[in-house]
Amino acid sequence: MHLVSFNVFRTLGFPDTTVVKPEHFLSHKELLRDADWVLFPEYWQLNALVYGLKCRVFPSVASYLIGHDKVEMTRAFEAVAPEHIPWTIIEGNGAQEREHIWSVMALPFVAKLPKASMGEGVWLIETRDDWRRYCERTDVLYVQEYLPLDRDARIVIVGDKVVTAYWRTQADQGFYNNISKGGQIDSSPVPAVMTDLALRLARELEVDHAGFDIALVEGYPYVLEFNRLFGNQGLGQGSDLKDAILEYLQQQSEPRDPGGSNTPEPPHPLIAV
Repeated sequence: MHLVSFNVFRTLGFPDTTVVKPEHFLSHKELLRDADWVLFPEYWQLNALVYGLKCRVFPSVASYLIGHDKVEMTRAFEAVAPEHIPWTIIEGNGAQEREHIWSVMALPFVAKLPKASMGEGVWLIETRDDWRRYCERTDVLYVQEYLPLDRDARIVIVGDKVVTAYWRTQADQGFYNNISKGGQIDSSPVPAVMTDLALRLARELEVDHAGFDIALVEGYPYVLEFNRLFGNQGLGQGSDLKDAILEYLQQQSEPRDPGGSNTPEPPHPLIAV
């Protein structure tokens, strides 16, 4: 299995892997066409690789398209698991929309920029001034009800398996659970109801490499978002993630056995009576 990677740091130690700089990818068309898998391309490369060069990419196309924008991600969640999403309003940034949201959302509430990660672009709206400052920063209004949390869980999925799951406790300044914003890792067990939701979403949306952020409120799980590229702070020092990716790629590369259990039995011939 020959691999081409556009991200040397995420594929350290991968066997039979050629690393190419993203900006030079069109100088390596034959290499890319011949590769079994192309790993971790940039988002802007995706169309050329998948539709132009017919490459097989990892993470999946769905992981890229859904994970690229919080609005599109939320719409996908609403399609497959609406009961597990905090109350969310998404509107264009107009005067009427601003007033409507302000009138119906109980304080405090959460506002986000559609394209941000690692805790950036997220506000806790407590006052009218908070709301005004947020509205000045975005073309799309994306707001959610505030969930009473002091932690959430990061659940790392590769293929159809949970590689790791850990709690992220709230930062000293409050509100943020992201490790990059001062949150702390807690390795206490994460309930199955949370990991099961992450696996369900990954399976139904065809997302095969993601860190899902799941919150638990009175025993009920809510999905906040997923990150296609996630931090490694909670992954430990082992090779679990690398091994999981390589195992998944190998499984996906193996041809289906035409006589195996995945092939339906032919219909029985009609018997004249």
